[in-house]
Amino acid sequence: MSRLPEARECWAVVAPGLEALAAAELRALGLRPRAAEPGGVPFRATATGLFSANLRLRTASRVIARIAAFEATSFRDLERLARGVPWEAFVAGGGRVRVSVTCRKSRLYHSTGVADRVAGAIEKRVSGATIVRSAAERDDDAAGELAQRFLVRFDHDVCTISADSSGELLHRRGYRLATAKAPLRETIASAMLMALGWEGTEPLMDPMCGAGTIPIEAAMVARRIAPGLARSFAMEHWPGAERDSFAALRSAARAAVLPRTSVRILASDRDAGGVAAARANAERAGVAADIEFRECALSAVEPPGERGLLLTNPPYGARVGEKRALRDLYAQLGNVARRRCAGWTLSLLSADRGLEAQLRLPLSEVLRFRNGGIPVRLVGAQLPERT
Repeated sequence: MSRLPEARECWAVVAPGLEALAAAELRALGLRPRAAEPGGVPFRATATGLFSANLRLRTASRVIARIAAFEATSFRDLERLARGVPWEAFVAGGGRVRVSVTCRKSRLYHSTGVADRVAGAIEKRVSGATIVRSAAERDDDAAGELAQRFLVRFDHDVCTISADSSGELLHRRGYRLATAKAPLRETIASAMLMALGWEGTEPLMDPMCGAGTIPIEAAMVARRIAPGLARSFAMEHWPGAERDSFAALRSAARAAVLPRTSVRILASDRDAGGVAAARANAERAGVAADIEFRECALSAVEPPGERGLLLTNPPYGARVGEKRALRDLYAQLGNVARRRCAGWTLSLLSADRGLEAQLRLPLSEVLRFRNGGIPVRLVGAQLPERT
């Protein structure tokens, strides 16, 4: 049976720098996070709490549940103790399994050797289990299901084993099939909105929307759409999963969705392909009617209303574009903001203080984290009212 005990140690995995945001989300769900560590937030949860975390967390990339912890200083110890782990509670007979291993400051430091011993223990306890050894992140079987992932971590000879309860990474909401240049992960877009305190009560505009991730995530926030509402999770396939309870939680989340946004959300881009991709993604997310799409240059942007949030993810040199062209782009963004967005808040994701300077605005740092391994800052400025 995979029914979790009254409470199990769990871990919300996030991009380094987003721990405080994830902790706030957990508290809002009635879960009690403990002190965050780089890259994640530990908390305790029952099966329903774990499912709620997968369903509703907007900033987490994965949620894992600890299933065993022991000290092992030899492969013989590892083989013996791993055979005592209840693997069958998390993968059914004939199921597919993936083992991910990290080793740090331990006598067992060879990750492949550790993975082989753990795989052997799983095969002894789970009849017909297939160990997936491909390095690819996605390795679907004929039915389109992902292998159950177990994460094995050795640190100072202590082996901690966790089961991935999410399956596909949580930023894969299911809507972003069409992409544009340098797409932004959904979890990062949500983190930006959360850090800025945007909850759907004022207009939002993204004049360089690309594949539309920021406006789509904004529309989902404004309509109270749980980020995991349109997808499934690995824990739903665990033997003995509390499917009735999970279905009730999903139904409650669906019932909480608002029929429409109460504010205007604008998405524009000069690239026709980007706008088409954004519109297609919004259709799949069920929020196309909540976003006004427009193909236009940055200089032609027209903000709605007297106050709102201009939030965007311009290219910042590490991935797209040349420096000189980017300096001109940032200068243009600053000009548009000063001339047309009086009373608005401007915020953007940046990896280059030199490019930020081209805006000629008094920027302050809102959040600092890593995006795809690149150190970035979410910066913002309050634009003065018209006099």
